[in-house]
Amino acid sequence: MMEHVWTGLKRTRSVEVTRSVAGMWNRLASSTASAEEGKSVPVMPEFRYTPREYDGPDAEKLLEMRKQYMNPGIFYYYKKPINIVEGKMQYLYDESGKRYLDAFAGIVTVSVGHCHPIVTEAVINQMKLLQHTTSIYLNHQVASYAQELASKMPGNLKVVYFVNSGSEANDMALMMARSYTGNYNVISLRNSYHGMSPDTMGLTAHSTWKQNIPQGFGVLHALNPDPYRGKFGNNGKEYALDVQDLIQTASSGQIAGFFAETIQGVGGAVPLAEGYLKEAYKMVRDAGGLCIADEVQTGFGRTGSRYWGFENQDVLPDIVTMAKGIGNGLPLAAVVTTPEIAEVMSRRLHFNTFGGNPVSCAAGRAVLRVIDDDALQDNSFLVGNHLLSKLYTLKKKHEIIGDVRGRGLMLGVELVKDRFSKEPAKVETLAVFERMKDLGVLIGKGGLHGNVFRIKPPMCMTIADADFLVDVMDMALSEL
Repeated sequence: MMEHVWTGLKRTRSVEVTRSVAGMWNRLASSTASAEEGKSVPVMPEFRYTPREYDGPDAEKLLEMRKQYMNPGIFYYYKKPINIVEGKMQYLYDESGKRYLDAFAGIVTVSVGHCHPIVTEAVINQMKLLQHTTSIYLNHQVASYAQELASKMPGNLKVVYFVNSGSEANDMALMMARSYTGNYNVISLRNSYHGMSPDTMGLTAHSTWKQNIPQGFGVLHALNPDPYRGKFGNNGKEYALDVQDLIQTASSGQIAGFFAETIQGVGGAVPLAEGYLKEAYKMVRDAGGLCIADEVQTGFGRTGSRYWGFENQDVLPDIVTMAKGIGNGLPLAAVVTTPEIAEVMSRRLHFNTFGGNPVSCAAGRAVLRVIDDDALQDNSFLVGNHLLSKLYTLKKKHEIIGDVRGRGLMLGVELVKDRFSKEPAKVETLAVFERMKDLGVLIGKGGLHGNVFRIKPPMCMTIADADFLVDVMDMALSEL
């Protein structure tokens, strides 16, 4: 079984680890029976919705098809993968009709809820009128959406270029920074993730996500301002000195740009140390570079306290990239910058076939309306703070929880073998991960060592859902 990527461990891991995982699952299986006989299993909040009866291939058949016809590099979760066939708001349903609380939102992509009626209606209506045209023609959806999206941006960030994914958006931001400044070197952070194209793979700083090919030419990786594992704790100014050192020693003294997520997503929901971006941005601009905020995961109110993640650090970027939650699951992304920087793109022809597709833009416009009309930023703040408080309480109960962190509904729970050494509790994380699925919660997993639970649900999650999630995690941890 260990050959599958659901384990989160490399295929070359030792036999001892395999036996340890198996032993953990055996203990969980036996504890499950005792839990059902003794301690009551957490009950999911009531939800008035009946999924359709599914009559397609079952999970076993789909797994066979996937192994035969799909690239083996496309990994899946869980020892026994589940077949998700329907979704409604913050819930998902498998082939048997079992309901799950979706605490990962399609990898932080379903922002306003699965099959939200307003978004669904907007997509269907546009599909009936016009499914595709490119930017060589005028269309009201793309122009109106650009205006509406720009209105959500601070400062002079008023020019939008639509693309299809976060990788594409960061690719374009990188090209724009180099073209505009005339410089080549860029800086990103260790533990960062910015995409899987050759260029964005170079920006990314995780060995687990980097193919063994030439990539990253001209990219310098700065010390990660990690408040939990970093050597300077939550002192952003100290970490920022490494940016200055890189500029002075590893570049010509002039750079093109600086990329950073405000909360590192794939890296394990790691927030940047306080004050870091303000210091780093000044150093970058003094060296001729542009400051690029990767809002692929933190944007659109998910952090609760602000609409954009970078606002939590009191900075104003030169370029902002966004994707995932922008379209609630449709292929949509954008690069937003100032008119002065955007002008550099007019020096040569540039085109994106699907960028600004009218159906995707209709979805994007609906998402903006729903976030406002359903007060989802406020909900992320309220539910996120409640969830954080409950997780902090859980940390006091379970020594294996080393850190609880994040903002709004972009949270992380890191498991460690002991709190002094902070050795990643990889095997235990996998066991709890599996058990939570069995109890009805689908959660994300990340960090370089795969020992961080990523809690990033649709922003319509309720207080009752948050309580259920914590109760399930508590039970799974108690059974270790």
